[in-house]
Amino acid sequence: MTETPVPRAILFDWDNTLVDSWPVIHDALNTTLVAYNHEPWTLQETRTRVRKSLRESFPDLFGDLWQEAAAVFYERYGNIHATMIEPISGIADLLSEISESGIYLGIVSNKRGDFLRKEADALAWTNYFGHIVGATDAPRDKPATDPVFMALADSGIVPGQDVWFVGDTDIDMECAIAANCLPVLMRAEPPEVDEFNDFPPHFHFDCAEALCKRLRKL
Repeated sequence: MTETPVPRAILFDWDNTLVDSWPVIHDALNTTLVAYNHEPWTLQETRTRVRKSLRESFPDLFGDLWQEAAAVFYERYGNIHATMIEPISGIADLLSEISESGIYLGIVSNKRGDFLRKEADALAWTNYFGHIVGATDAPRDKPATDPVFMALADSGIVPGQDVWFVGDTDIDMECAIAANCLPVLMRAEPPEVDEFNDFPPHFHFDCAEALCKRLRKL
């Protein structure tokens, strides 16, 4: 078996990889659903069904009114997100340790870029990352590879197996594999049966400390 190379760069998903944003997303989404006479979702439905960026998912939910609905979502989200967002346990220490090691860090998220960067500022994490790339920043959103190349811009690093892409969903693994990065699943829950058949993660870490321990061994 080929030895896993020491990563030159690690690209992270944001929502529910580094921060617990489900309560914020759930609140803003249900505000929008109710405004357009849809039944609100349970938190579990939100966790299961929210994968793609808004510009890719809202046309299916709201049809021709999707841009109007997006404005409702963003207004609600913008009013609550900076004060409600919380880092996942151990993430602050993980980012600090990786940054001190000299590994390049970037963000590839399907959250709108301006909200994403505001949250990074609120957590005092902005300086950890070379680029923080969100939805609509690149021509196409994740799982397309455009934001991966944008996140690595000016770093001198090209996608390869020494670039880890760390996320919590199948979309993240799909994006990683499409870009020829090493797909890394990081979340407390183990993979479900058949969840990653098409885009299997190379590693699964159940917490930030587990990822840190692996990096220390390389």
